[in-house]
Parts: sequence; structure tokens; C-alpha cells
Amino acid sequence: MRSYGDPCGIARALDLVGERWALLVVRELLLGPKRFTDLRGGLSGASPNVLSQRLRELEQAGVVRRRKLGPPAGTWVYELTEWGLDLEPVVLALGRWGSRSASMPPAELSVDALILALKTTFDPHAAGTLRARYELRLADDRFRVEVAEGRLELRRGAAERPDAAIGADAATLRGLVFGDLPLAEAVGSGKVMLEGDRSAVTRFLRLFSRPAPATTG
Repeated sequence: MRSYGDPCGIARALDLVGERWALLVVRELLLGPKRFTDLRGGLSGASPNVLSQRLRELEQAGVVRRRKLGPPAGTWVYELTEWGLDLEPVVLALGRWGSRSASMPPAELSVDALILALKTTFDPHAAGTLRARYELRLADDRFRVEVAEGRLELRRGAAERPDAAIGADAATLRGLVFGDLPLAEAVGSGKVMLEGDRSAVTRFLRLFSRPAPATTG
């Protein structure tokens, strides 16, 4: 691994996670362990060789570890160490900062990137007194969401007795939350499947707001 040779904590952090794709690997693991093939799905722009190299470097640095799941799965997964999980507020803050950029690549967000975008754009004032539990169903992924007391809790896994469930692909959910896709149109076209309290879904979709673009002049 290359080093800046600078004792500053920022430089030392970049020595560990500053290589191309490294911090995006962290992003993809913030919500839980993943197999190599799952990481490839979320980081389709990274070649298998580059991704393998980044994982080896992050493992050697103590940011990521590899372990074998117990039966019946018996597969190998990558996950963040406790120290690696400490990067979550850093990644979220960087996401908030970057979302103010005027540039917007045409590629779609990965599922995990979209979920983290919900975290970074959550508006506690819009939540007000809302208390509700949701399940997001994005292809094979399930996420449980709880909104209460102006806070958003979001974790991978099925929700227990949710007030509402939203089933869609990542692009459609992104359009509902950040774009101009009306909920009625998405439901009518079959792009979205809803269960439970539809009014709770409507409120949920209004909890997120894009930061204003940065003034660069």
C-alpha cells in the first residue's frame, strides 16, 4: 500500500481507505456482511481483481475481516471490524457533502448506496411526531425502518409487524423519494407493491430532502 508518509491522522486514514474503491467497499458493508459476489453487484465498476486487492488491503489494515458462515449457508463473507464500523459517521458525512455536488453520473445507485442516501437526507423536522415501522423490499434485500421521535433507524433484515411495506427496485424507490415519480403512478404501473397503511407510506416518502447544491463561485 502506498503511504503519504505524513503523521497527520487524516493522512494516516487515507493511507488505509484512500485507494480507489476502498471507501466504497466500506459503504457496501456498513449494513452488514456480504459475499464477494454481492460486493461485485454493488460495485459493478470495479474489476474482480481490483476488488480482491482492495479487500486484501482492508483486511490487512484491520478494517475488514473475512469469515465463514455456519450451516446451512457455509459461505465466506466479508464484514467490517468494530474499528471499520467506526467509519459510518465519516461515510455518511461524506455522502451529505458529496450530494451537494452539481455533477450527477448517469449510473443507478446500488441498493446499499440508496439506503445510506436515505440516512444522509433524512429530515427530522419533516418526521415531526411520526411513529411508524416499515419494511423495504428491494429485490432479495429486506430492510427494517423505524421512525420515532424525529429519528430514523435503518437496518438490514425483515421488520416485525411493520405498519407498511414497500416493494420496488432501487431505481423506482429512488424516483419516489428523490425524483418526480408519483406514488399512484408507480403503483398503477406495477413498479411498486404496497402493503399496510398507504398514508404511512406517503409520509415516509416525504421524510427525505436533497441538500441544496453547493455554491462554488
